[in-house]
Amino acid sequence: MGVAIRTAGEGDRELVVRLLDEAFQDDPVSGWVFPGAEDRRAHHPGLMGAFTDIVLESGRIDLTEDGSACALWLSMSADDHHDAEDDGPAQVREAVDPDNERVEAIARLTAAIHPSGRAHEYLWMIGVTPGRQGEGLGTALIESVLDRCDREGLPAYLEASSARSRKLYERLGFALAGPVLDLPEGGPAMWPMWREPRTAETAS
Repeated sequence: MGVAIRTAGEGDRELVVRLLDEAFQDDPVSGWVFPGAEDRRAHHPGLMGAFTDIVLESGRIDLTEDGSACALWLSMSADDHHDAEDDGPAQVREAVDPDNERVEAIARLTAAIHPSGRAHEYLWMIGVTPGRQGEGLGTALIESVLDRCDREGLPAYLEASSARSRKLYERLGFALAGPVLDLPEGGPAMWPMWREPRTAETAS
């Protein structure tokens, strides 16, 4: 039985933010950005809201029809580059948690390793509500876009935030795309991963 997927709109914002907040509360990177559990509960929803707003404006959010999982995608052109002087990360920090340097640092660190020079689809985040994880919902969301990437000859890129998710992405055709990003101050690893489009020849 297939998973019904639709494109989220502004009316889905609160659902998406709540879903991402629940899905990433125990994520290693979220735990690094907000080390204290109380601080995470207070500020993590705001960060997920900022990410949701950015993608609603500039990208696309795929949502399962039952609201249990979502994927945030940005279409990157070959000319997109990540300017170290970009004030977007600072603006997010100011809006979410001005005293927390890591809110800004995570954006700048991931931007610094993001590939450029080729158009690609960027899977920024994918979240599945905790009670539904392991049912294949995340895989269905990703595969719906990867199928289009294959038809259009587009690569895809993401950063895996855990060893478990890295293994999932490897099964979907992603491979390590450069040095592992070890977040500072004893933070967790993030794995930049790239997937070349599959043709009939490479898929066989």
